[in-house]
Amino acid sequence: MLDYETYCKMRDHLGRQSLTVAQTARALGLDTRTVAKWAEVEQFQPRACNTPRPSKLDAFKGQIVRWLDAHPYSAQQIYQRLCAAGFDGGITIVKDYVQRIRPRPAQAFLKLEFAPGEAAQVDWGEYGTITVGTTKRRLSFFVMVLCYSRRMYLEFTVSQTSEFFLACHERAFAAFGGVPQRLIIDNLKSAVLQRIAGVAPVFNARYLDFSRHWGFEISACNVRSGNEKGRVENGVGYVKKNFLAGLELADFSALQAAGTLWVDTVANVRVHASTHQRPIEMFAQESGALKPLNANGFDLARILTVRANKQFRVALDANHYSVPARCAGRSLLLKASDDRVCVYADNQLIARHVRSMDRHQDIEDPQHPQALLAQRRSGREQRLLTQFLAISPRAQAYREGLEAKRVDARAHLRKIVALLEMHGRDAVARALDDGLELQAFSAEYIAHILAARRRIGEEPGALQLTRGSDLLDLELPAPDLSIYDRDVM
Repeated sequence: MLDYETYCKMRDHLGRQSLTVAQTARALGLDTRTVAKWAEVEQFQPRACNTPRPSKLDAFKGQIVRWLDAHPYSAQQIYQRLCAAGFDGGITIVKDYVQRIRPRPAQAFLKLEFAPGEAAQVDWGEYGTITVGTTKRRLSFFVMVLCYSRRMYLEFTVSQTSEFFLACHERAFAAFGGVPQRLIIDNLKSAVLQRIAGVAPVFNARYLDFSRHWGFEISACNVRSGNEKGRVENGVGYVKKNFLAGLELADFSALQAAGTLWVDTVANVRVHASTHQRPIEMFAQESGALKPLNANGFDLARILTVRANKQFRVALDANHYSVPARCAGRSLLLKASDDRVCVYADNQLIARHVRSMDRHQDIEDPQHPQALLAQRRSGREQRLLTQFLAISPRAQAYREGLEAKRVDARAHLRKIVALLEMHGRDAVARALDDGLELQAFSAEYIAHILAARRRIGEEPGALQLTRGSDLLDLELPAPDLSIYDRDVM
């Protein structure tokens, strides 16, 4: 079947351009028989619609309409009733017909209005990954929007756990200079533990404590009802489209400063599409209606029970933090805040670290291994002293002399013990006796005595000739004895 445009082109090729049927078919990509058939048609006439084929459902369509008018049956329920009435077709044609005669109505929403300071909406957003130190982390951002003025607070994090969630709240309140009467939140686990339609939500106990501390009420949205917090949903989308899209930042450390600048110079000073006013200007009317800030902070830390390993480390988010060496293998209490990690043993603070957002890092306090290092040094000292005192009964007296005469007595002891391997215990013991007799307290003196005695004790060896024995025959001139025959004057 040709459409009207193709028919006109074909008539132009055959008429004005005087092409043959074969040439026209090639030019238009048509079959020659199709071109030959339509060449005889003087005026385009569209094909009449085909008469629909009969369906097994035709005899039951009226009954289906009556059932749907009386009850909101599903297609499956309609199919079951049709089978009972003698229908032998499939469920697919039943579903298609029910969907056609009962289209899904478009969902309508009421426009929500809020008084100044009445409410704010809170939500998380996510946007790919970002470099943090030596690793990549999922990028999250916290958004709080005041419902009346639409003023926004934005903060970027790499975690959505409760300590970050609550800390973002506090910094948002500080930025607004007050607290709204209630917060409208989604059903995230940091705030809502259980949400069932028709049943009061079960709130997270820490979030309840947090709300009492700051004096706001919690309003949880219904399940799958994002329209109930449309202001913050739009805010999350606005951050993604206007700020993050196309943004190139090499590291997470530069992101928050850039986001704060964008909020202050773009998001909160633009003319809002709904209010047709600038959020920062409307906030001037809302700020006075906010509740005052609580002068006392809230303990935001997440509390975990951890066990220190043999290297006296505790693990958090793929990082390891040191504790004192004496706590190796013990069960400890860890309090994780958004910026620090504190570890307690028996309700006593034993370690405090800056929290790392990197992964697979080992964070050590230089003081924590000191006790273990001192213990190891003490063990080495004890072994050295035991070896030295075993040389002879008078070794203790020589040691006392070393400590009285030498500042670095331990170094002299170590050198004297090392001489045992070269000269043996008896020789070193005799040298110590000589040192005591002469009051010479020094490892160098003991080494000198041992070396000298070794040289004296060595017997001379046989003469080794390097030339033939015939070379030793010497020829000497005869002595002149005439000097003895002279007269004595």
